[in-house]
Amino acid sequence: MPDGRQPAHSHVWPSGGAHRWPSGGTSAVSSHSRGHLVYAARGVLSVHTGQGTSIVPANRVAWTPAGAGHQHRAHGDTDMRIVFLPPSLARLVPGHPAVFTASDLARSVLLTLTGPRNYDPAARPLAPAARARLRRVLVDELHAAPEQPLHLPDPYDDRLRAVARVLSENPADNTPLADLGRTTGASARTLSRLLHHELGMTFHEWRTQLRIHHALVLLSEGHDTTHVAHACGWANPSHFIAAFGNLVGTTPGRYRAGQ
Repeated sequence: MPDGRQPAHSHVWPSGGAHRWPSGGTSAVSSHSRGHLVYAARGVLSVHTGQGTSIVPANRVAWTPAGAGHQHRAHGDTDMRIVFLPPSLARLVPGHPAVFTASDLARSVLLTLTGPRNYDPAARPLAPAARARLRRVLVDELHAAPEQPLHLPDPYDDRLRAVARVLSENPADNTPLADLGRTTGASARTLSRLLHHELGMTFHEWRTQLRIHHALVLLSEGHDTTHVAHACGWANPSHFIAAFGNLVGTTPGRYRAGQ
């Protein structure tokens, strides 16, 4: 059985890599001189940086800029693909961690750029000129895809961080913001102002994103929609389905079936 911190299978080359992680597998904290894109061909990845956490299901691709410390974690058996971008292309991608929709074309390009032609002696090698063209197509596809709200930024204020810990440990907690604030010595108005200033979100938006992050992990572990809805704070599964669809772009049932 592979170590929980090590991929079960791994291929690495100068411009990318492919790693098969067991559920719960976690990479070491690292940073790279080039920015990179991460895609989960199977399973779900969470990408942790100093600025927050991105959840990467199979229809999304995450960007981590050059020099940003980061750590990957697999939720479910996960096939992780990595593509490094040269500085000329990295300048066309945001200077902060981001998540984008992966179009059908983007997924095909990602799989080609990280497939057997990079490491299997029996496969026809991918020519450098072809690799460069494919990377350009990939970046063009990301330009056409707006950033997705699957990057959950970490708050900096100690009072917000205390609230975040409470809700991360129990995403089903429906305690109003005013009551959460009493335990941290801040009013609901102060916490709302801090959320807007630091994260650009309302409390409802931020808590919904946090809950959807947890929902993606639970779905990847095989739990059904009703269980996940209740575990993440929705008394009515139909409300959960609507919120999930707004953020992820598909229903929980279809997402789980695709996994």
